[in-house]
Amino acid sequence: MRKTMLATGIAVATMGIALSASAGEGMWVPQQLPGIAGPLKAAGLKLDPKQLANLTGDPMGAVVSLGGCTASFVSPQGLVATNHHCAYGAIQLNSTAEKNLIKDGFNAPTYGDELSAGPNARIYVLDEITDVTAQAKAAMAAAGNDPLKRSDALDDFEKKLTGDCEAEAGFRCRVYSFMGGNTYRLFKNIEIKDVRLAYAPPGSVGKFGGDIDNWMWPRHTGDFSFYRAYVGKDGKPAAFSKDNVPYQPKHWLKIADKPLGAGDFVMVAGYPGRTDRYALVAEFQNTQDWRYPAIAKAYKDQIALVAAAGKTNPDIAVKYANNMAGWNNTSKNYEGQLEGFARNDVLGIKRREEAAVLAWLRAQGDKGQAALAAHAALEAMVEQDKRTQERDLVVGMFNRTSVLGTAVNLYRLAIENAKPNAERESGYQERDLPGIEGSLKQMERRYVPAMDRQLQAYWLERYAQLPTGQRVAALDKWLGGSDKSAVDAALKRLDGTTLGSTEERLKWFKADKAAFEASTDPAIQYAVAVMPTMLQMEQQAKIERGQALQARPVFLQAVADYKKSKGEFVYPDANSSLRITFGNVKGYTKLDGSVQQPFTLLEQVAAKETGADPFDNPKALLDAVKAKRYSGLADKRLGTVPVNFLSDLDITGGNSGSPVLDAQGKLVGLAFDGNIESVSSNWVFDPVMTRMISVDQRYMRWIMQEVMPAPQLLKEMGVAPKK
Repeated sequence: MRKTMLATGIAVATMGIALSASAGEGMWVPQQLPGIAGPLKAAGLKLDPKQLANLTGDPMGAVVSLGGCTASFVSPQGLVATNHHCAYGAIQLNSTAEKNLIKDGFNAPTYGDELSAGPNARIYVLDEITDVTAQAKAAMAAAGNDPLKRSDALDDFEKKLTGDCEAEAGFRCRVYSFMGGNTYRLFKNIEIKDVRLAYAPPGSVGKFGGDIDNWMWPRHTGDFSFYRAYVGKDGKPAAFSKDNVPYQPKHWLKIADKPLGAGDFVMVAGYPGRTDRYALVAEFQNTQDWRYPAIAKAYKDQIALVAAAGKTNPDIAVKYANNMAGWNNTSKNYEGQLEGFARNDVLGIKRREEAAVLAWLRAQGDKGQAALAAHAALEAMVEQDKRTQERDLVVGMFNRTSVLGTAVNLYRLAIENAKPNAERESGYQERDLPGIEGSLKQMERRYVPAMDRQLQAYWLERYAQLPTGQRVAALDKWLGGSDKSAVDAALKRLDGTTLGSTEERLKWFKADKAAFEASTDPAIQYAVAVMPTMLQMEQQAKIERGQALQARPVFLQAVADYKKSKGEFVYPDANSSLRITFGNVKGYTKLDGSVQQPFTLLEQVAAKETGADPFDNPKALLDAVKAKRYSGLADKRLGTVPVNFLSDLDITGGNSGSPVLDAQGKLVGLAFDGNIESVSSNWVFDPVMTRMISVDQRYMRWIMQEVMPAPQLLKEMGVAPKK
């Protein structure tokens, strides 16, 4: 399941409530696991649930975040297993048209041969979680009822808390809000800054089936890769250096020694990005009617532009490969969700659920009035956002094309740098500078001027078509008209920018506000022209956030109380923090009546061979399958090596790369996708049709023995090939 990227800043807030503790459904915070010991044991867990609540113990201490994907340590030498598509950015970053690791794969025979995953690659190792709810609420209460002051108070509180948490070098801290702001927790992570690519299978394995098979079952994809974490010789996190040494984690996962089969217990520990199970009906309906269709179309339009250009320019094909993967994934995900919404009448379900809560509140008389008023306030905010949502999408995406995004970000940095660090906006503090600098350095690996110009043209032409009420005066003035000649003239001006040069970008990284305002670079002049309006829009967004901070916790607490009154368990919606979900290996029956088996098989991979991308297997794979070289990894029940498997677990974007563990806490595979019927479960969970797709560790090992041999890594993981 590739990370789903939102194209706008429009936040769809969630209620964060679950319905049950049944196997399959639920993204549980680890602290809840002892409380649902019964369902865990009934599903087949052999470990003590209290062991899973120990976040720095075994096995939870081995699970790490990549900041958008999940991964896990699998050796005492800092070897990290994750998905191929999670490492895709690093693979692409190290690829050229002449040396294409996306196509050919990568296998480092020694530590010294491993490649940097890029200056912004990170591995976050959880160190501690602290409840800070009382302090966060006190900070907001002291600000009174003014929405802007309340929003600023929470920002200031979070900046102070994370600043104190990061006073000791080597840590990255973040405050997470749960259940709409009813709970706040501080997560303290060791931030490993030197991440290197150790192994990636050829693209014809790691992305077998490509975008055709994405979200589909049956699936036959070897979606795995390996990173290695490095630190300074003192054992502390450090930026990339040839003198760094492999990180030695306290815990790492052991490869399962018992073959996984149908019905077996499995669980996933990971960092799911976002679910919207209990968004308001108004929020869901706007997503269904406008947001998903608009974003899916925009991404498909961009895909068409890059695909056409890439056919004649291999440099574009390589440099925009990571963008294309994300756009393809998101557009297909959203279209699948829209189909699921219609098929399952999700709008009808949500209307009935919300009506039941509101009726329950009305029946409480005066006691329910505050929550009813909060609900009305949240609905009014949705209507307010709808008035400018098309503008927000178009202007936001135009401002994120490569050189314009760089200019805007650099000018904003110069503005913030004039303030004391504690007063700077989040994202522009001292703690954020390495990430900004890293993005500037690696931009050239994902940028071609001619392609960037086409993307600018696409969004600028869309802007010129916006109705008057959604136009931005500063952008209109800069554009100088709304016809094709004005758009062409603006693009021609932007052709003169020098920000395509890494050296030039880094020069502006340290420039002050006055230097930007005196610049003759056209991209910088654009940033200077629109920044006052962008800051005004940001201020309005803060006011709306402050309003939500007052209303949403009140309504969500009422929803939680309603669910508890019915004897139901409550868990928070996904928010990128650590969660555990559990269930069993299980097939399903499609809507056409076809029964889907829980495992796909090695011979089926070869049977899909067409000789053309994305169904072109490596010759070594086809030869090994033909010769029935199973390398001791065949499952006797299947008669061959399993490739991918299904289970009824509850995951979403961000869970990609999550370790799938058996009843003993040992690694049986990596989560990488869901079936197309599951994608609407971000809003309403469907236990009958929702299935997680994982790559079986036996197929991973088979590839590493027969297709792109990596005996050094197998030995390191304690599963050296059998002779």
